[in-house]
Amino acid sequence: MPEVLDATPYDALLLLSFGGPEGPDDVVPFLENVTRGRGIPKERLKEVGQHYFLFDGISPINDQNRALLDALRKDFAEHGLDLPVYWGNRNWAPYLTDTLREMAADGRRRILVLATSAYASYSGCRQYREDLAGALAVLEAEGLEAPRVDKLRHYFNHPGFVEPMTEGVLRSLAELPEEVRPGAHLVFTTHSIPVAAADTSGPADGHGDGGAYVRQHLDVARLIAESVRERTGTDRPWKLVYQSRSGAPHIPWLEPDICDHLEELHGAGVPAAVMVPIGFVSDHMEVLYDLDTEARAKARELGLPVSRSATVGSDPRFAAAVRDLVLERAAAGSGRQVTRCALGALGASHDLCPVGCCPARSPKPAAAGADSPYA
Repeated sequence: MPEVLDATPYDALLLLSFGGPEGPDDVVPFLENVTRGRGIPKERLKEVGQHYFLFDGISPINDQNRALLDALRKDFAEHGLDLPVYWGNRNWAPYLTDTLREMAADGRRRILVLATSAYASYSGCRQYREDLAGALAVLEAEGLEAPRVDKLRHYFNHPGFVEPMTEGVLRSLAELPEEVRPGAHLVFTTHSIPVAAADTSGPADGHGDGGAYVRQHLDVARLIAESVRERTGTDRPWKLVYQSRSGAPHIPWLEPDICDHLEELHGAGVPAAVMVPIGFVSDHMEVLYDLDTEARAKARELGLPVSRSATVGSDPRFAAAVRDLVLERAAAGSGRQVTRCALGALGASHDLCPVGCCPARSPKPAAAGADSPYA
């Protein structure tokens, strides 16, 4: 029998994700949810949604979340952690508000939240917290007792997140033609965001020059590159680049773009590259389209051999990392001794987002932070 692990004071874990369409008829309504309040015409949304239609209108993210749910439940059961796991999305069914309503009806009073975004940024952290606050406000308006929610810390540098990606790079190097493999570069990629949003990511005392968003990604890239060198004996050049840019062209976003960087590598005579999507938890649409479709097409046009390494997805080591983060936060919440696991130079992230962390242009209430109205 496994040792019984104590998650007190928490009585449930909520997997909180972005959501995605599961058929052609879902694409435009889904994009309307994502862009609500921006006044984007439906015809423009149909154009934006073309990359979903290339995949029959189905985003893989929901199935990937189902696989992660199964992995978490299996890991918890095997290790004696009696903690039910629920799932809610920000932009598609199962919707966050519906899931929180279900959790309240089930008597869940103290909830931990795992967001499927590992890094600090407005869109990757505070916006999730704002949606949590909005959902809790709906429950209160319905006369329900809103549970308390706490968000697990950023896990970008947890070994259970880093190590599966490192092994993915090693497998991807092995997939390259033998004659170009020795000179292959590593291209670490993540979602581009506005420069202003990057500069204000993380706690206020670290704002500027890309903020926590860029620093965290650089630290993960460095960790993986160093581990690959230690395991292969080859010190490979690497660079952090960006993908999936959207928004008005006059607003500066993080650069260089992945496709521009591939052109630069080819022009410099680099024989091959491995694309490493460190900014993503699973192989969802940004990975399938922006890397496996657009970036690969650019590489073929250039005659540059490339491979693409896997994200952590539902890897058992990632599920174990979530268990570790749950127990870490539970210990802190109960006043017990806490051992925080983190690789690299930045150390473990904060448990509670401080005031001024990843601010929005138009401030809204946000749960699970020092400024939360739901303490």
